[in-house]
Amino acid sequence: MSPEPLYPQERYTFEEIQNSCQGDLHPQARIGIQLFNQGDYFEAHEALELAWREEPGPVREVYRGILQIGVAYYHILNGNYRGAVKMFARAKKWLAAYPAICRMVNLDQLRRDALLAEKRLLELGSENLNQFERELLKPIFFKGDIE
Repeated sequence: MSPEPLYPQERYTFEEIQNSCQGDLHPQARIGIQLFNQGDYFEAHEALELAWREEPGPVREVYRGILQIGVAYYHILNGNYRGAVKMFARAKKWLAAYPAICRMVNLDQLRRDALLAEKRLLELGSENLNQFERELLKPIFFKGDIE
């Protein structure tokens, strides 16, 4: 079995994490978020993974966390209960160390929305996953979209 990955709070200082949230999104991350917001979670994952691979700094883990929420949503829509539960758990760990706004992405809102979707997923269980309300799969907002 492979060792547990080092999450951002274990690899970077508070200052490194905060500083990495300044500046612009990686171009592939912007594309990935657009695809996510269109409900194309598979293609969003592909674009966000490219951003994650190309980004050298701590902000790369934000891209990983966002893509894992998208994969969780994809699993919900495709009836994969266990996959969705696993992706929500991982995404929380990747995004926990980052501030409310990172590269203008409203991570606070994304975390709240994902938590509500995860809560509903767990309430329904695998046997009732087909009853999951698609409107709980919220888009990603940017600073100023929701105040």
